[in-house]
Amino acid sequence: MRRLLALLVACLALPVIVLVGTAASGDGGGGYRVRAIFDNVASAVPGEDVKIAGAKVGVIDSMDVTAGKKAAVVLRVDDARFTPFRADASCSVRPQSLIGEKFVECQPGTSGQPALARIEKGQGEGQHLMALRRTSSPVDLDLINDIMRRPYRERLTILINEFGTGLAGRGKDLNEVIHRANPALRDTDRVLAILARQNGTLGRLAERSDRALAPLARERRHVTGFIREAGVTGTATAERRTDIERGLHLLPGFLRELRPLMADLGGFADQAGPVAADLNRSGADVSRMIRALGPFSRSARPSLETLGDAARTGRPALIRTRPLIRDLGSFGRYGRPLSTNLVRLTASVDRTGGIERLMDLVYYGALATNGFDDVSHYLRANLLINLCTAYQLVPDSGCTANFKKPVSGSGNSKPAARVAAQPKQGASAAPGNGLVDGILGKGALAPEGRRAIERTRRGARNGSPAQRGKSDPALDYLLGDQK
Repeated sequence: MRRLLALLVACLALPVIVLVGTAASGDGGGGYRVRAIFDNVASAVPGEDVKIAGAKVGVIDSMDVTAGKKAAVVLRVDDARFTPFRADASCSVRPQSLIGEKFVECQPGTSGQPALARIEKGQGEGQHLMALRRTSSPVDLDLINDIMRRPYRERLTILINEFGTGLAGRGKDLNEVIHRANPALRDTDRVLAILARQNGTLGRLAERSDRALAPLARERRHVTGFIREAGVTGTATAERRTDIERGLHLLPGFLRELRPLMADLGGFADQAGPVAADLNRSGADVSRMIRALGPFSRSARPSLETLGDAARTGRPALIRTRPLIRDLGSFGRYGRPLSTNLVRLTASVDRTGGIERLMDLVYYGALATNGFDDVSHYLRANLLINLCTAYQLVPDSGCTANFKKPVSGSGNSKPAARVAAQPKQGASAAPGNGLVDGILGKGALAPEGRRAIERTRRGARNGSPAQRGKSDPALDYLLGDQK
């Protein structure tokens, strides 16, 4: 019974094992497999990376040779996000490092294209076929360098010499070889095909570019000047690149500090809106004024040129006046206190009428010392002739006014006459008899003269009737009333 049960289980499991084995043989293991046909795999080996846009998505699973002597590389893509490959997918062998390692870089194609065809039977059964026209292989740099070595250099020369003869009548094959030899030519064909589809747009571009280039052609001298100056500017910028880098480093902080100012400027702009509107309305008048200034500017040009000539001529003189200007500056600093005091003095004199009083003094002094009669003008002066008019070396009893103390003579001599007592407040002093006798000598004056002196004394004691009660009776007496 047990044997019968085991035989029944084995019979049921056998179809399942066959199906699983068939699926495994057809799929070749896990992952999406692409059978890419290359002219040359450029020393790639199984286990190398398969990349899409620089990211590793799988490895090279195996390699073999097709019946047409091409390299068949089985690519296993483990990342399901990049599967399935589309009909416009392409793959290229790229160098991975300087030691000769390679990897395969692929483009899975666009989503609007159909998926790669699956090989139903034969070599690579169950894999997805990528045709030879969708692949490319690079030419390594060492192979190019080998061309320059002997004997390959002589062999290349022979090949080039015989190239025309060998390829005569095989232009189609040569074209296919060239396209297969350089992927760039294939991409060029694609670009030309795109341009052919856009020939209408290109025609309009050429037509409109003539309109755009016509002003540039007309101003080509300015354009070349701009390019030349741009070169000079670029050179200067390169020389100051350290300062420019530092300025860019400080720019964020400057912008942070600038933000409050820009906010204030925004407020100012809002408030200045009406002013700008008024200026806009006044634009026509301003334009008319600017146009009217044109003739004035042209007329002023000779004057400006003359001023330029005068400036060139006067510049040496101005330079030579620098010491004088410095001295004037020093004089101004030191003379400022004196000028301040002088201003105060002149202001006080002008406010109090000092100049007028001085002129009155001169005027009335002249009137007091001059007179006139029927004959002519005369000077009111007396000529004093006595011993007191000469310079005295020793005291003289008759000239006591020359000394502080009177000189005593004989035992019965008396002191010289003294000056009369001080007048009362508000009266001017008048000369006394003792002073007159001391100067002229006793008995020198006639009685009329003595009476005149007495009248003068009384007038000085009583003051001017017009000036009584005022603070300066002496000046009033000499100069008179100036109401």
